[in-house]
Parts: sequence; C-alpha cells; structure tokens
Amino acid sequence: MRDGVNVLALVRNDERYIFLYDDSSIEQLLQTLGRYAADPELAFTWYDAAVLAQRVRRQMRSAARTEKNDRLPKSAA
Repeated sequence: MRDGVNVLALVRNDERYIFLYDDSSIEQLLQTLGRYAADPELAFTWYDAAVLAQRVRRQMRSAARTEKNDRLPKSAA
C-alpha cells in the first residue's frame, strides 16, 4: 500500500469539488460522492459521482499493478 494523500477534483465553470483521501479511505470517498450527488442543494450530479468513482477505481488498479511490478525481481540484462 502506498503512503500519501490522493487528490480528486472536478472543476466546472465556477464550481470546484476537491476531495483529498488516502488509500485506506476510498470507501468513505465513494460514499461521499454518492451523498453529494443525492444532495439537491449541490450541482454535483450522479454522472459526476460515477465519473469520479471510475477515476478512483482506475487509479487503484494502476497503483496495484505498479506495486506488483515493483515487487517482481528484475531480470539481469
């Protein structure tokens, strides 16, 4: 698992939604995206939530592949 903070942002016109999360709080982030989409006071839509959730999941898969490749022994050249 990686250390550090991840940033997820959506900027549309004058609106800015910026989410900071670490790898151990991804489920909480996904729940927050759903809560924001369900809030009629926000212009944040279910489409926005789906796109951002897809980005998070894609980044997770990419990080997992990188971590796996880093653990593989390097072949001698």
